[in-house]
Amino acid sequence: MLKDFSFYLQEFLRNVTLIKVSPFDIIDIAIVSFVIYKIIVWIKDTRAYQLIKGIAVLIVITQVSKWLNLNVINWLLTNTLSYGVLALLIVFQPELRRALEEIGRSKIWGKFLWLGPDEEMAIKWQNSVEEIIKAVMYLSKNKIGALIVVEGQTKIGDIINTGIIIDSEISSQLLINIFIPNTPLHDGAVIIRDGKIKAAACFLPLSENRYISKELGTRHRAALGISENSDATAIVVSEETGIISVAYNGGLTRNLGPEALRKILLRPLKQEKEKNGLSIFKWRR
Repeated sequence: MLKDFSFYLQEFLRNVTLIKVSPFDIIDIAIVSFVIYKIIVWIKDTRAYQLIKGIAVLIVITQVSKWLNLNVINWLLTNTLSYGVLALLIVFQPELRRALEEIGRSKIWGKFLWLGPDEEMAIKWQNSVEEIIKAVMYLSKNKIGALIVVEGQTKIGDIINTGIIIDSEISSQLLINIFIPNTPLHDGAVIIRDGKIKAAACFLPLSENRYISKELGTRHRAALGISENSDATAIVVSEETGIISVAYNGGLTRNLGPEALRKILLRPLKQEKEKNGLSIFKWRR
């Protein structure tokens, strides 16, 4: 046995010495490793993680059934796995779409295609954020239900087209007036695009997440729905409790105050500042 091991070791070392590795091979391996790493990180943050673990167990059982000559079980599992890829595409279509959108708005491309906001735009957005916070705090204090969506890099023009186009500068007075009960535009969501109130009374897709708390109403489900289908940030004011919540990336954060809300809304500017090393932003502490 020792001789066999020595023989195989010598053969392995001899084959390794014959392998020629070029710089392109190293680049190839590095790219594949990076892609696999990103896929693993992405899967861990989605519902696909549990399903992938289930598929891994099925693959192991399939191989074991083959070794033990359990032909019927092996045939069933093999055919099940052969159709599994198609089933994955159907079941996880929203997650796959979000992954492709994430690639499209990746910071890697942004470094080549976009230079980030200039100082004037940054200051204008900071002022707009203060107007939004002022309106949200008033609505919360008076328990007036509201739903405000701030568009991200993923365009939601199809959502905007379901409402009434306003295309106005952001002001707390206008936002408050829109959500006053029994007014023509108070139902639905306000969409903010490029630092303006683009539309009001917009219809949002409702989240299909079965694990949402029963105490959350239609506004919260709509906020989660738009955050699951895009990188938009949705602000919700509860009509019953006045609690302020924010939905982003399929998650919901509740019981927010003005400071926490400010940090969330200024997050894109802060990320651009850190990415590009810009010093033009005058951040409020």
